[in-house]
Amino acid sequence: MTSGPEPAPDTEPEVPAPTVLEQMGGVSGLVYSTIPVVVFVPVNSFFGLRAAIIAALVVGVGIFAVRLLRRERLTPALSGLLGVAICVFIAHRVGDAKGYFLFGIWTTLAYAILFAGSILVRWPLIGVAWHLVNGEGTAWRRHRPTLRAYDIATALWALVFLARYLTQSELYDAGATGWLAVTRIAMGWPLTALVVLATILLVRRAVREEHSVEA
Repeated sequence: MTSGPEPAPDTEPEVPAPTVLEQMGGVSGLVYSTIPVVVFVPVNSFFGLRAAIIAALVVGVGIFAVRLLRRERLTPALSGLLGVAICVFIAHRVGDAKGYFLFGIWTTLAYAILFAGSILVRWPLIGVAWHLVNGEGTAWRRHRPTLRAYDIATALWALVFLARYLTQSELYDAGATGWLAVTRIAMGWPLTALVVLATILLVRRAVREEHSVEA
C-alpha cells in the first residue's frame, strides 16, 4: 500500500519590506494629507474659524474611515487623523487660522535638525531606517561609499525640511494663511515624491555597493 504524497512544508511566503513611500501611507496617503488643508482655508474665509475647525475634523475622520475600509496601513491613517486634530487644536488656542500650520512648521524644523544631526554623528537616518526595516545589521557603516550614499540621501531630506520651515515660517509671520496652504501643498507630496525617488536611487546604489564588497 503506497502512501499519498507528503504534504508540503508549512512555510509562509516572505513578506517584502515596506518601501519608504509605503511607510508614509503611499501616494494616496500623501494626497489625503492635503485634503483637510484644502477644506480648512476656504471654510475659514467664508464661515469663520470655528466652522473651519469642525470641517477639518469631519474631513479628517472621514478620510480615516475610508482608509480603514480600504484596509490600508493603520499607522499612517492614525497619524493623519492625529495630525489634523493637533493642527485644529492649535488653531483654536491661537485664535487664528494660521495657527493650523504652526505644528507642521515646527515639526519640519525638528526633522531638519534630526536628519542633519544624524549625518554629523555618522548614523544617517536613511541608512538606519533602511537596514532596520530589512532586519540587517550595521556593517554598512564600515563601507565608506555606502555610508556616503546614505549621507547624501539623508541630506536631501534635511534640505527639504529646512526649505519648508524657512518658507512657511516667513508666510506665518506675514499672516498669509492662503499662501501657507498653497505652499504646504506645493512643498508637500509633489516634493516628497521627488525626494523619495532620489532616495530609492541612492539606496539601491548603496545596496549594490554593499553586495559588491561582500562578494
